[in-house]
Amino acid sequence: MTRYVIGPDVAIRLAHDQAVIRGGHQILAPALLRSQVLSLLYQAVRRGEMTRKDAERQLEYVRGLRIRLLGDRVLQNVAWKAAVLLGWPDTFDAEYVALTQLHADALITLDRHLADAVKDLVTIASIEALYGPKPALRAALPRELLICGQGRGSRPGARIEFRRSGASTP
Repeated sequence: MTRYVIGPDVAIRLAHDQAVIRGGHQILAPALLRSQVLSLLYQAVRRGEMTRKDAERQLEYVRGLRIRLLGDRVLQNVAWKAAVLLGWPDTFDAEYVALTQLHADALITLDRHLADAVKDLVTIASIEALYGPKPALRAALPRELLICGQGRGSRPGARIEFRRSGASTP
């Protein structure tokens, strides 16, 4: 399982695209993610860039993502050190860096400046690493492609399930 830390920019992009997250990935974020997403969507509505209904739809999508939110003392200590090392005025972005260092394989950000600043501290991945097949493509796939093979390690007749993160599991 590949573990990715995402920031609010990525969460909002995933919501905008109504992305289906590829199986086998775990998404992590600092606990402050949800407040940052809420604030960014509120600001976009205030600027007239989206309707409140669109913002609420994106917020619901983000709330439905299966994200492991962390914010413990160790994370905060590492974030403090990262902010000092990078000369940042606050620790917000440093929490994403610290979480990646402590628990993830890579950080996904759409912010080029952030990616450049931390590339020597953490691995940076593209948002495309998260994307699974789009719902329209999934519906068009023949049934045979939705069935796992019976090779080593797979269960006979096991289905590959494509569903939006946060959907209930039977």
